[in-house]
Amino acid sequence: MKQIIDLDAYPLDQPGTAAWDALVARAKAGLAQDGLFNFAGFMRPEALADTLAHVHPRMETESFHHSRWHNIYFKDDVPGLSADDPALKKVETANHTLCHDQLRGTALDKLYQWPEFATFLAAVMDRPQLYTMDDALAGINVLEYRADEALNWHFDRSIFTTTLLLQEPTQGGVFEYAQDLRSADDPNHAGISALLDGRIEPTRLPQTAGTLNVFLGVNTAHRVSTVRGAQSRIVAVLSHYPSPGHRFSESEQMGFFGRVA
Repeated sequence: MKQIIDLDAYPLDQPGTAAWDALVARAKAGLAQDGLFNFAGFMRPEALADTLAHVHPRMETESFHHSRWHNIYFKDDVPGLSADDPALKKVETANHTLCHDQLRGTALDKLYQWPEFATFLAAVMDRPQLYTMDDALAGINVLEYRADEALNWHFDRSIFTTTLLLQEPTQGGVFEYAQDLRSADDPNHAGISALLDGRIEPTRLPQTAGTLNVFLGVNTAHRVSTVRGAQSRIVAVLSHYPSPGHRFSESEQMGFFGRVA
């Protein structure tokens, strides 16, 4: 793993040590204050270059073009809202996707399968243990956002999301979020309408290639702004769950990846 991640700055290989405990505390502090933490320079430049050398040609010939119009909830009906409520305004998401079975043997695959990575994330999330997915397609996904493509406003289904930025775009493609826009007790439909109408200014989080990000997105609305220019935004999503054996249904696989495995 020394060739893949900067273990000097991020000693994930030393659980139980003072340095590891300090890193966990740092990550928890970021989640408590901002709902996220960033580890810039997490992936080493050589591993990043090798990963992109694997990803680029496959994106051109093997990727699935995912495009859909959706509301912020990814639901057709939301209790308490009429079909024409401004909180249900439709937005467009479009990207190109590679799946885990197209990334076997890469630095991303090795990181995902490394037990200490899950151990660290579990400690940060106050979980006894986290597990990789038992899914040939969904454990790791690499998403490319090309010119005029974006990941639009939404809330996550999972409690936390782990991403690793592989390539910065020429312009645009910035991660933006409105922290704790809703809660379990307050759906805040008016606030969501204001965000969608541009009356709430989101927080913008520029990132550099090689940055690990962990984000709490269940109640924080977020998006990646539209990419502009020749160079795309490429990001890996690495998914862990609190119980073993998790996999997508066939309908979910077909919807997100255009195939079933």
